[in-house]
Amino acid sequence: MDWLVTIATFLVNEVLSVPAFLIGLITAAGLLALRKPAGQTAGGAIKATLGFLLINAGAGLVVSSLAPLGEMIQGATGAHGVIPTNEAIVGIAQERFGARVAWLMIAGFGLGLLLARFTPLRYVFLTGHHMLFMATLLTVVLATAGLEAWAVVVVGGVLLGILLVSVPAFAHPWTKRITGNNSVALGHFGTAGYVTAGAVGQLVGRRSRSTEDMKLPEGLRFLRDSMVATALSMLLIYVTMAVVYVVEAGRHTAFQAFATGGGAPAEDLGDYLMRSVMQGLQFGISVAVILFGVRTILGELVPAFQGIAQKVVPGAVPALDAPIVFPYAPNAVLVGFLASFTGGLCTLALLAWLLGPAFGLALVLPGLVPHFFTGGAAGVFGNATGGRRGAVLGAFCNGVLITLLPAVLMKVLGAFGDENTTFGDADFGWFGSLVGFAAKAGGAGGIALMLVVGGAVLAGAVVVQKRVVDTGWDPGAHRDAAPPEAAVPGAAPSGASGGAALGAVEPGAGIGVPAQGSGTTAGPDEAGPRRYPRIAPPLGAPAPPPPPEE
Repeated sequence: MDWLVTIATFLVNEVLSVPAFLIGLITAAGLLALRKPAGQTAGGAIKATLGFLLINAGAGLVVSSLAPLGEMIQGATGAHGVIPTNEAIVGIAQERFGARVAWLMIAGFGLGLLLARFTPLRYVFLTGHHMLFMATLLTVVLATAGLEAWAVVVVGGVLLGILLVSVPAFAHPWTKRITGNNSVALGHFGTAGYVTAGAVGQLVGRRSRSTEDMKLPEGLRFLRDSMVATALSMLLIYVTMAVVYVVEAGRHTAFQAFATGGGAPAEDLGDYLMRSVMQGLQFGISVAVILFGVRTILGELVPAFQGIAQKVVPGAVPALDAPIVFPYAPNAVLVGFLASFTGGLCTLALLAWLLGPAFGLALVLPGLVPHFFTGGAAGVFGNATGGRRGAVLGAFCNGVLITLLPAVLMKVLGAFGDENTTFGDADFGWFGSLVGFAAKAGGAGGIALMLVVGGAVLAGAVVVQKRVVDTGWDPGAHRDAAPPEAAVPGAAPSGASGGAALGAVEPGAGIGVPAQGSGTTAGPDEAGPRRYPRIAPPLGAPAPPPPPEE
């Protein structure tokens, strides 16, 4: 049996948990199903793999550029507590439960494919590292509850398989609003925060303009470039926090901020400030790399998935990582990041003042990396349904969730709750807590309760798919029916989320159709021809020739 464990561990740790390899294999399988030539199949698989490697490279740059800033913020505020880091807690758990995690992940992935084939939930979850994170969480929770190894694998595999098809379904009405079509879904275990952000946007942003509709004077038009705007914003934040930190902590301590992650400390004040400038600019580059990687993988994976949809899972939709929505509203990513981090700070204060003493909850420090990726995606979701107000308030709520839920989750992690880290994203918090508290019933009763939780999630997802997704419900329809607060010359309609940049907006959407109730059309009793509002030309369109002279 040792060789089976070795093979399973290899498949999980070296193939299935590496999104680049998994995406490459899936792309190759789809192209083979379409009977493409060997050269085109190999090229498409390699290009899709490179797209995910670009995303990983950009993510690595984000982490390295945010590490010193996190040190500055924590040092300047004096906050101490648990920092949610998925990779850290998974590494600790793998030392004890590596084999069980491997088998549970394989079982869950297999069941997820079966559910995608034989239920209305046609989603194939391809975010491999999040599958590994959830498999590890379920293993820790079930093993802590005292279940035997076989029960951990079987029950955990069932729960994981259910989540892999259910979570994309819950988010899909909002995902389609962002992308403009059904070609891709969101496969990320921060979905509770994204759905919350989209719902908040519906409540608060009926007439709020999109974050992508920036009205700038001529001298600031360069800020329309998302890479420039992101880099400049982070540069200002970095330099401001660097100045505050050096004043609060002194030069010697402040200079050590750049030693985080094995780097060298700053040599003097000038070096300290210029490194802060460089890190802010590097953040802008890292976001640009992620966006380019997303565009690369979409260009290869979406066509290849037609083969899988035809041969294996009819109507299959690939569910991909959170950055897949970033190119649709790049400004909303930055807005969401800052708003989510602010929500985390406010919730930290609430934990320290009220919830911690009352319920014994740990203090969860807002980490910049989870707030960037989940907060940025939440900003895109909030912007899609509520414009700028939706992006800000929706991402703020995401920050509250990813600070409060990990504190609750630590109650069911047993000894792992003392490791000074925990799982960070919203779905780990709510689902892990439900399963953990159900498992506390013990024995067959605990297993039954956990399966009831899984069954309820699956049933809810099926209802959402049939009654919401398949019926074409649009969570942002109220924005399309209402005029924006003010027109922005040359900007896209505020109901859009920037999807035109990727060609994702459905043809004819919002073109040549008058806004209802806008007062710009002639009434039935008015004389003269019907008048329609003038439609601004798309960005980059050539200027029309001048009218002919009389």
